[in-house]
Amino acid sequence: MGALANSTEVTPPPLESTSENVEALLEAARYDDLDDLKSLASAGTSLDAKDSQGRTALHMASANGHLEIVEYLVSHGVDVNAANTENNTPLHWACLNGHVEVVKFLILAGANVAVLNSHENTPVDEALHQRKMDVLDAVNEAMAQVELRATQMVEEPYVMQNFQMVEEPMQNLVRNLICPTFVAFLQDK
Repeated sequence: MGALANSTEVTPPPLESTSENVEALLEAARYDDLDDLKSLASAGTSLDAKDSQGRTALHMASANGHLEIVEYLVSHGVDVNAANTENNTPLHWACLNGHVEVVKFLILAGANVAVLNSHENTPVDEALHQRKMDVLDAVNEAMAQVELRATQMVEEPYVMQNFQMVEEPMQNLVRNLICPTFVAFLQDK
């Protein structure tokens, strides 16, 4: 009888991305609570979910410098270029608040450094307005790494023949950060 009782138990349906769950997800990211974030995700809340202002968990973790949360979210495929209602991306907020390691990580993960928010500011502009010179150094360092990776791609015939097989973050970097002529060159190879 015990086995029969167990077989008829109803498991609760997975959480949906309700506004309460989205708020809990954003709070977990904001306050560096990876366990809560993982729990909400495993219960069905989308890691890319947005609140009424268009903010994502990645926005909140980036704004607060929580690199471990940022790494977790990116490794689970969230959109690194998600924009809120003012067209700010997580990179805008990381630059604005001076979170150097998050800035570098986001750029290497494919974040667009040239995207404009509704105030017509790029992420670099946000750092400049706040006099965050260490952020500018971080952007330059990460961009140098991006350019080096792109150069290595050009020098690798196998990679060039199989451009579609390059991991998606690298494709995003090439598309978003390298001049269109270079992208056309890569696609012609």
